[in-house]
Amino acid sequence: QVQLVESGGGLVQPGESLTLSCVASGFSLDHYAMGWFRQAPAKEREGISCLSPRDQTTYYSDSVKGRFTISSDIATNTLYLQMNSLKHEDTAIYYCAARPVKSCHMHAAAYDNWGQGTQVTVSS
Repeated sequence: QVQLVESGGGLVQPGESLTLSCVASGFSLDHYAMGWFRQAPAKEREGISCLSPRDQTTYYSDSVKGRFTISSDIATNTLYLQMNSLKHEDTAIYYCAARPVKSCHMHAAAYDNWGQGTQVTVSS
């Protein structure tokens, strides 16, 4: 059974950093494409980053490019999202997602498996 559990969210001030973790079980990260998504109140779920296991290619949305970094640790089967220079507009619930193919995708509809989400609030 595929399971994803996110952690690491919290309340931070603008300009600060957070690292989100997503522990995967029931499958191996080196066989699944993984994505990070976020959803702010009254907004659609937005794909912000994904990691392709085929060649470790990473993708970022324009809204986070240069500030966020996606990575994985196969030994612990954990996906990470390092978030730097956080802004008010980064406030959202953050989700990790997995799809059983090796090609990355930034659309939520492409993913079958989701975690429960972790809240990130950026406020001064």
